[in-house]
Amino acid sequence: MTTITLEISDELAARLAPLQDRLPELLSMTVDLFPTETQVSGVTDSETVYPVFREMMDFLISSPTPEKIIAFKISSSAQERLEDLLDKNREDGLTNDEVAELDIYERVNQLLILLKAHARLALSSPN
Repeated sequence: MTTITLEISDELAARLAPLQDRLPELLSMTVDLFPTETQVSGVTDSETVYPVFREMMDFLISSPTPEKIIAFKISSSAQERLEDLLDKNREDGLTNDEVAELDIYERVNQLLILLKAHARLALSSPN
């Protein structure tokens, strides 16, 4: 097993402290959200390929409070795109690129569920 040392702000360190035992899992889930060149036809910019991923990253970079994490929702345009993909999947089937995009929505959703659960725990735990 490899050890990685990161320099982060004291504020972020305090926020990550309750998640210490889950950090490898959360980091792995986040890394999985980044498509590789072979997954996306040579396009490596996940912002261009998956706007919902960029929305989530922008939100997390803003250092949201537990309350903001709980309240976070993807934009209406991202929600509409998800609904379009789900409709197309039920009716006609999806292309490989659309399957990959739908997978990103699922992964973003899984990560947000975990983050919201931990935010709720942080709010309910006495300091």
